[in-house]
Parts: sequence; structure tokens; C-alpha cells
Amino acid sequence: MDEFNLEMAEWRKATASADVGQCVEVATNMPGIVAVRDSKDPNGPALVFTPQEWKAFLHGAGRGEFDL
Repeated sequence: MDEFNLEMAEWRKATASADVGQCVEVATNMPGIVAVRDSKDPNGPALVFTPQEWKAFLHGAGRGEFDL
């Protein structure tokens, strides 16, 4: 598996999440990757996607593909 240097990542979370600490953060400022991490564990692992994979995920989430 490839290793990515996320030191320059600019992490952000949804404004709707407030400050309850139960959310994910996303970094989209790095060329060729989108990184996602758990806001409760900022030094923990991050998932890394291509921009195309991230776009497909957002599209599916918006259409309810992951709803229970």
C-alpha cells in the first residue's frame, strides 16, 4: 500500500457537526488525493481516495445508496 505524506493536509469538517467531536474530517488540498480521518483521533490513520473515488462516494451518499 502506498504511503502518503499528510503533513500539509488542510483538514476541515462539516459546519453542521458543531463541536461535539463525533465527525470525520476531510482534506482536499493535496494534488491527486482526498484524505479522510476521524476527528476524535487526528493522529490516527487516514483513508486516502482518488478525487474520482471521493466524487463517486459523495454522489452515492447524496442518492441514499448507503442508507440503512
